Amino acid sequence: MLPSPPVATERPSGPAVRRELGTTDLAITRIGLGTWAIGGGGWEFAWGPQDDERSKQAIRRAVEQGINWIDTAPAYGTGHSEELIGETLHDLPLAPQVFTKVSLRWDSDRRIVHNLKADSIRFEVGESLRRLRVDALDLAQVHWPIPEADIEEGWRTLAELKDRGLVRHIGVSNFDVGQMERAAAIAPVETLQPPYSLVHPEVEREILPYARAHRIGVIVYSPMGSGLLTGSMTPERVAHLPDDDWRRGDPEFQGARLARHRALAQLLADIGQEHGGRSSAEVAIAWTLSNPAVTGAIVGARSPQQVDGFSGALGLVLNASDLERIAAFRQQRP
Repeated sequence: MLPSPPVATERPSGPAVRRELGTTDLAITRIGLGTWAIGGGGWEFAWGPQDDERSKQAIRRAVEQGINWIDTAPAYGTGHSEELIGETLHDLPLAPQVFTKVSLRWDSDRRIVHNLKADSIRFEVGESLRRLRVDALDLAQVHWPIPEADIEEGWRTLAELKDRGLVRHIGVSNFDVGQMERAAAIAPVETLQPPYSLVHPEVEREILPYARAHRIGVIVYSPMGSGLLTGSMTPERVAHLPDDDWRRGDPEFQGARLARHRALAQLLADIGQEHGGRSSAEVAIAWTLSNPAVTGAIVGARSPQQVDGFSGALGLVLNASDLERIAAFRQQRP
């Protein structure tokens, strides 16, 4: 039996509600804008082609909706996502905080390679500062703990960059408990970014409880299961995804698994209707935020309309009955 997150006892007062991110001095809205997809096509883990002007509109709309942080990475579009963010925020009177990452580089064919060596991380941070047009990164996260043998070297380097003032806070992404403990022996792990959704809830067994016990701020990614919980991911849509969209070959988007995710999305839509017509996507996001270990959720968007489609989750809190119905679905045999 899979555990379901307990009901959140603190109800938000409105869309602008913020939470402290672990022990940092950052107070973030419960949703942040994810920018993986706006990196565009033509690289190894792309979501297909993307119109840059629509991407900029999505960023502006997120800020208009009160979202005060953006998550990105150099690898998203091999630098293109960071460049778009830098161009867009440069013209805004009040810029949100920007969280980025290190450890993924790319070769001349835009193939992604892992690197946690000190020189590489120093180079990445310098390039991110240039592309984002800032003097310091609000949060720099180790994107993946690969190569695992170099975790200590990479983490030590990030801590040094924080001491130099080039990075304000440091965190990790996709780390397990043992890897976080190795990093913490060098410098405190301030934040964690794991995947977490009703499609992939595995981190709630050990990783989220560890983060909560050690006051590590948690921002989860893919709360809508990369689109599976929006209710719009039909077999026909999957078949017509761009050739360079990674989801085309993912097992979760095929056959019986896709059918189960579609049934779950319908349940979430039914619950959303009982909350004033919220979408299945908004309910899926709210479910992740009901876990007391989670500070915020990263939600990707490629247009202002997509931002409008999930921003209602900022003020949505699921009740005990909602969570029980979702838990009952999870306990059904696939």
